[in-house]
Amino acid sequence: MSTPNPFMEGISDAVGFVGGALAGYWAGKLLGLNIFSAGYDYASIGGILLVGLGGGGGLQIARYWRSQQKAKDADHDN
Repeated sequence: MSTPNPFMEGISDAVGFVGGALAGYWAGKLLGLNIFSAGYDYASIGGILLVGLGGGGGLQIARYWRSQQKAKDADHDN
């Protein structure tokens, strides 16, 4: 059994989070939600919500991918 590599965990978490946040941002832009609009109107709060959900979702996808890679490596070692 191999030990976890903290560098790869950090990089994959960062890529997943930033990629998901960017996907949420662009989805918001397509829906007309601008997180940078003045004040806290519904459009900016909706955009912020999408960025947060996208970042969290991307992080979870990165962790799922990492667990699948770990399982594949364990099967390969056996």
